[in-house]
Amino acid sequence: MTIEVHGSVEPGFETVADAFAASFAERPTMGAALHVRVGGQSVIDLWGGIADERTGRPWVQETPSVVFSCTKGLMSILIARLVQDGRLDYDAPVARYWPEFARAGKANITVGQTLAHQAGLSAPRENLTEDDIVDWNRMAAVMVAQEPLWPIGTGYAYHALTHGWLTGELVRRVTGKSAGTYFRKLIADPLEADAWIGLPDALADRPAHLQVSAPLSALWAEEAKKPAPNWPYKAMTLGDALPADLVTDDGGFNRQRIRAAEIPGAGGVATAKALATIWSATVVPTRGIRLIDDAVIATATRTQSEGVSVFGGDPPYSRWGYGFQLDSEARRYLGEGCFGHDGAGGQVGFADPARQIGFGFVTNWMMGPEDQRATGIISALRKVV
Repeated sequence: MTIEVHGSVEPGFETVADAFAASFAERPTMGAALHVRVGGQSVIDLWGGIADERTGRPWVQETPSVVFSCTKGLMSILIARLVQDGRLDYDAPVARYWPEFARAGKANITVGQTLAHQAGLSAPRENLTEDDIVDWNRMAAVMVAQEPLWPIGTGYAYHALTHGWLTGELVRRVTGKSAGTYFRKLIADPLEADAWIGLPDALADRPAHLQVSAPLSALWAEEAKKPAPNWPYKAMTLGDALPADLVTDDGGFNRQRIRAAEIPGAGGVATAKALATIWSATVVPTRGIRLIDDAVIATATRTQSEGVSVFGGDPPYSRWGYGFQLDSEARRYLGEGCFGHDGAGGQVGFADPARQIGFGFVTNWMMGPEDQRATGIISALRKVV
């Protein structure tokens, strides 16, 4: 079965379009979209496949999808802008802005350490439920009460979901607005970007329906067999709040109750065009807007965490700045200086300051370590820019 790809490609980028089309091979129920901006202008706008395999609904230009940890990248842009505006300081203790956070040995944890996955709160000590994670005040209280899982300053571990409540509460404390509200005010509305942290119920029927590939499910099934406390596994499930795959047919992030809640570690919903537009605006005026300046980018993209985490794990390893995922063996962008964030199952958004590029790829066919779709597309792009 051949998937028909729709959209437009500027001359010179045809091989990137070919790589996008190739990503559908042997995946008849997959849907996906790709958008690339260069110098603020769109050069690739493509989509294709199936948005919902249950009904056959096709993927269209306006189809958004849950972008999972790409949401951390969006939150890191928000934090960087607040640093630029003098409202936050990466070197300041979180407790300067959020006094209650100082409890349980956390008085000296800095904003920067929190963004760089060094805060020791990668997973909750208690088992949480879905009711907990849709309640912002409850999750903020969990972060306040918890003692770090390791001595601060001795390493890092990926805060798969808790990262969002930590950064989101910082946004709320200094702006008086929730993370999703401030994101729309500062970024999504001015850029006319179809992106949300907290999807309105009126738009509940728009997102693609998420599916999980067999290898990814098998990977998490094996992880679940490891003895407790398995903190990396619990970082994904939060106990009883989410399935390890993050979705079931009608649960997890396929459930509007979850998508409507502001879960800034993984719950963002966006189109590929929105991701590319937002990341473009971090490095070059896009639709007349530049979100963060070169000096803040230089600070925010200095390596803070890399290599093996405090809980071990196999290579390749990601590399982190202040919340931004940097070019590494685990996630290749276009080269040194690029920054962004990928998301569970294959989502990718990033910026390249040198080439003034914003990139967005989203899909509803979630894959694991075997996934080469975005990698192949980025490799093709690297050869033409």
